[in-house]
Amino acid sequence: MLLQLYKQAYSGLSRNSWYLCLVMLVNRSGTMVIPFMTIYCTQKLHFSIVQAGIIMMLFGFGSVVGGFIGGKITDKYGFYDVQAGALLSGGVLFMILGLQHTFLSIATLSFILSMCNDAFRPANSTAIAYYSSAENKTRSFSLNRLAVNLGWALGGAVGGFLASVNYHLLFWVDGSTNILAGIMLLILMPRSKIVNASKAAVAASKDVSASAYKDKIYLVFIFFQFLFAMCFFQLFTMQPVFYKEQWHLSEQFIGGLMALSGTMITLIEMVLVNNLEGRRHQLQFTALGVLIVGSSFIVLNILPAMAFTAILSMVIITIGEMMSMPFMSSFFIGRTTDQNRGQYAGLFTMSWSLAQIGAPLIGSRVIEKFNYQALWWLMGLICFIASAGFLLLYKVTSRKERALMEQVM
Repeated sequence: MLLQLYKQAYSGLSRNSWYLCLVMLVNRSGTMVIPFMTIYCTQKLHFSIVQAGIIMMLFGFGSVVGGFIGGKITDKYGFYDVQAGALLSGGVLFMILGLQHTFLSIATLSFILSMCNDAFRPANSTAIAYYSSAENKTRSFSLNRLAVNLGWALGGAVGGFLASVNYHLLFWVDGSTNILAGIMLLILMPRSKIVNASKAAVAASKDVSASAYKDKIYLVFIFFQFLFAMCFFQLFTMQPVFYKEQWHLSEQFIGGLMALSGTMITLIEMVLVNNLEGRRHQLQFTALGVLIVGSSFIVLNILPAMAFTAILSMVIITIGEMMSMPFMSSFFIGRTTDQNRGQYAGLFTMSWSLAQIGAPLIGSRVIEKFNYQALWWLMGLICFIASAGFLLLYKVTSRKERALMEQVM
């Protein structure tokens, strides 16, 4: 019975979807700089918590610019070259970043690195959508998330160990896996076979495509997604410092929490999505997931300061993540065409990137002015607001869809 569930969850996906998954797995297996960057800045380079927050904020600014540029050039030139270029350049820049020691040099390079690295995301989302069908689009994105989180599980565990030995190793491993992923993309999906297909998608129609920036429903969706993402990013910015400074948990344990989350998603998400997809609207699942994520922050305030509470909070936030993020992706992809998908994906990426700016900025300021407990209450409240917003958007969307159906009939 269990094997049948897994077989159904993973069947029917295209070969190129699996190739993209493998490339993403290798890339994300080296993801260990960002989760430990705040600790590295404060504990090893002796920057203040505000300086560390500024550096994480610049990662976000770079991601915004990268998402915008990546979306534009993906729609113009196709998704293949953007992915390869972003992976290879990002790998080199990670290695260079590890050699920096001053606040100015690290801040500057963090922006440039993030800009190059995150141009990959709109192109990758466009590629996933292109190689999936309407029936398996959500599962195709979940497969990609599986690779991301399986990589997190490995990267988090190895990263925690490497951080306890030498933080500089994190930068070299992260950079090397970026470059390896880029080489794999070139080998598994040769440009001669892919680029024409990706450009064909761009040139498939002579009609002028609708702009993502004029889609009011999508813009409201992006706003509530931003609120949620700003809370979710505390997991990688302020929460590791909280566990280290307030609860005195080790880097290895913090890395183990990341690994726990990745392992849960690897084992559960595809089966969960396969059984949920089509039963409710994507925005309904999104709203529930966001509400669950918000409760994970409240747990940190109402339960004792101990390792078990940290584990429980991670389990809760991971369940919320699995309930929300795959359906966020399928909702936005459902509003696109081949000619404007990069633009929609770019705006989707920019939303997360802006949240990457807001998360450390707000988090560090709340901690400085009040305390960590105030931050967790605030994040819970914002998630509640975002969840309510997604439900309201669902009602508006459903009403418009019903009205459109009535006109057709």
